[in-house]
Amino acid sequence: MQWFNVGTIVNTHGIRGEVRVISRTHFPEERYTVGNKLALFMPDSKTPIYLTVASHRQHKTFDLLTFENHPNLNDVEKYRNGIFMIPENQLGDLDENEFYYHEIVGCTVFTTEGIELGEVTEILETGANDVWTVTPEKGKPHYIPYIEDIVKEVDIAGKKIIIDPMEGLLS
Repeated sequence: MQWFNVGTIVNTHGIRGEVRVISRTHFPEERYTVGNKLALFMPDSKTPIYLTVASHRQHKTFDLLTFENHPNLNDVEKYRNGIFMIPENQLGDLDENEFYYHEIVGCTVFTTEGIELGEVTEILETGANDVWTVTPEKGKPHYIPYIEDIVKEVDIAGKKIIIDPMEGLLS
């Protein structure tokens, strides 16, 4: 079974068993709903710890969670640096022209003229739109904004992306 990262516990919050989570999911309200079971993988462990969400709220850039039967700080401190993962069958459907990061990373990028630019190696979140790092076999990486004017075709099954680079984008 393949697992996907949806958030990382980066710290505790207060003394009542809350943890701070940096979320990597597009669906925090769904993932962190009260009563939902989450699989937590600790560093160097391949076996998940299953935790049931008791409460969820947002605070600044974090999702704050508590878990059933974990009423205080001492109960959750050991989970720091743990990663919440979900199996592929729980990913959820995205809107048209939206993709999961794991679907884009590894795709080969070509221009509309058929010139191979390299492979998507990283996705940067900028707030306005994502920026894809395209790394060629030789040379410096290119930074391609995921906007309609540039990205013309995304073939997830074929692991191929076609772009129409604006002037100066590839220099």
